[in-house]
Amino acid sequence: MSTLIVIPARYASTRYPAKPLVKLTGATGEAKSLIRRSWDAAMAVQGADRVVVATDDERIKAEAESFGAEVVMTSEACQNGTERCAEAYANLGETFDVVVNLQGDAPLTPAWFVEDLIAGISANPWAELATPVLRCEGAMLASLIEDRHQGRVGGTTAVFGAEKRGIYFSKEVIPYTGKPYAPHDPTPVFHHVGVYAYRPEILQAYSQWSVGPLETLEGLEQLRFIENGRAVLCVEVEARGRQFWELNNPSDVSRIEEMMLEMGIS
Repeated sequence: MSTLIVIPARYASTRYPAKPLVKLTGATGEAKSLIRRSWDAAMAVQGADRVVVATDDERIKAEAESFGAEVVMTSEACQNGTERCAEAYANLGETFDVVVNLQGDAPLTPAWFVEDLIAGISANPWAELATPVLRCEGAMLASLIEDRHQGRVGGTTAVFGAEKRGIYFSKEVIPYTGKPYAPHDPTPVFHHVGVYAYRPEILQAYSQWSVGPLETLEGLEQLRFIENGRAVLCVEVEARGRQFWELNNPSDVSRIEEMMLEMGIS
């Protein structure tokens, strides 16, 4: 299936303005911008036919072009990454079987997460979009719970039913477990990885739907699909020893840098 990867990036983030331009220092001491590291993650994916950065900001455009990225300009009216991907796809004027949204705040996304996602939506004709979920070990679950206790918006969790059809996504830690787990023990909680693979027709329909109450409350763009009764496939992926975290808050910079140091990512 022909695949387009779009990296949506905006400057005016409510929680973390100028986030795509923040420098992250790797294991060798080299500092690269968040958008550069997200681009590198996208370029490592096997089978992608085209990769573009979608932004509405000239500063992000200049940074992306400085390391050779292709940039598609989009409007400031885009409310989230999915809407920005939809506009970028329309602006390109080229047809693809799958459009992947590799959000610009997830530089630690392993290539196989995206490859498994593309394979998952290809193998399940009923799925209109697909998104990866990662089973939490005890240490990751403890980090998610601690973030909530401290009033920080950390990772998102997902619950799904038969055929791994998505039921709900939340910034709260769901489902409730009621007990502690050892750091390396598997838990019944799944961390949602902020990557999406859409069929183009559902991506184009998305921006025509009104924002619903659940999306408004949680601030999670994928809930618009759930609220409109669309079929979401949750693809379980394996960490294979890799740590994963998204850059949501300024405090996440040091956390991600520590992970890159431990994993030897330059």
